[in-house]
Amino acid sequence: MRIEDLDTRWHELTEEVITGMKEWRLQHPKATFREIETALDQRLAHVRARMLEDAALLSRAAELEAGDSAERLTCPQCGTPLQARGKQTRDLVTQHDQPIHLERQYAVCPQCQQGFFPPR
Repeated sequence: MRIEDLDTRWHELTEEVITGMKEWRLQHPKATFREIETALDQRLAHVRARMLEDAALLSRAAELEAGDSAERLTCPQCGTPLQARGKQTRDLVTQHDQPIHLERQYAVCPQCQQGFFPPR
């Protein structure tokens, strides 16, 4: 995904929330305030997770080897430049129990042999 595509994608996601809430409300005309809030929070949690996933994947760390050697990430333990070990998927869960799948470069420190997804 490119940053230029985010406006369209995020607008589509928020439109789904609006349409979905309108339909839900028509189907639940006697819903309590708490029920309305829960329905809305469920829909917003989905949008939040997709936005979080998109934003994380646009991070500079998503492409570890991009840039010159001065920009290369270093090991937080010993300061040695990291070596890319290909892309891997990391599955996370948001605060609102929404799954997020991040396909990012995995790195290993050649000195410490510690592997991780760079945080940048």
